[in-house]
Amino acid sequence: MKVYHYFLIALLVILIDQTSKVLVHEYMYLYETIHVLPTAESEFGFKLHYILNPGMAFGIRWESEFGKLALTLFRMVAMFGIAWYLVHMFRKQTHPGFLICLGLILGGAVGNVIDSIFYGVIFNNAPLNSPTPWFHGQVIDMLFFPLFKYTWPEWMPGLGGEEFLFFSPVFNIADSSIFLGVTSILIFQKRFFKDEHAAAEGVAQPAEAAAVEVPAAESTPPPAAEESAAPPAQ
Repeated sequence: MKVYHYFLIALLVILIDQTSKVLVHEYMYLYETIHVLPTAESEFGFKLHYILNPGMAFGIRWESEFGKLALTLFRMVAMFGIAWYLVHMFRKQTHPGFLICLGLILGGAVGNVIDSIFYGVIFNNAPLNSPTPWFHGQVIDMLFFPLFKYTWPEWMPGLGGEEFLFFSPVFNIADSSIFLGVTSILIFQKRFFKDEHAAAEGVAQPAEAAAVEVPAAESTPPPAAEESAAPPAQ
């Protein structure tokens, strides 16, 4: 594969991510929930739930004006850093699987950067106290997978009687792409970097051939020359 193929993977993620966010914004109202699987009004399953997230991935929020701006700037730096790193690792002829993961991470990062920079202007969704809609757009999240609900036992300190919902975060395609890329790198890192792992293991292990002492060859003394007995005088 050529290096631009991995950037096409990132572009595909961006297109899917942005299309899904625009469709949710246009055809759903804020906090609306659509049941996908199962289609009945079930409390659990796969749902589309439209929310705005001014913070980080998976619904994590950073509640401060400086924090939001810093997060947007960090995402921009990370976006260019990942792009440079992808090209760098391609030139080193790294495993294609690792480069695909970088493409997924890059696409997810760009997807959320677009939200943060432009959505405050395009969709007018910046928080009310924002000094400017630029760089303060809120990320559109919609993927919701509540699996089960559990009530903590009364005897548990601090949690007794409270309900716990798994899995509660609401996220988007960009978050999913980043998560998939990072998780795949962690799982398959030995396959992606098998040469580096093999070299590290080779350095760690002593060379057995050098460690084994070859005993000096024992020289067997030649048999003593038989003394020829002089024949008795006749």
